[in-house]
Amino acid sequence: MVAITSGKGGVGKTTVAAATGLTLAARGLKTLVMSVDAAHSLAAAFDLDGRLADKRR
Repeated sequence: MVAITSGKGGVGKTTVAAATGLTLAARGLKTLVMSVDAAHSLAAAFDLDGRLADKRR
């Protein structure tokens, strides 16, 4: 398990989490990337904003 945390905003947590998840998945590892960010910026990093909205309907 890898956790990326910081008490400060705007330090690159989402970018590092997305890049780490993509790198691990590209190496063939089973990968789950989760976020508790209310802004859904991790979904935006993976370009999932539209897909998430469609599934909620």
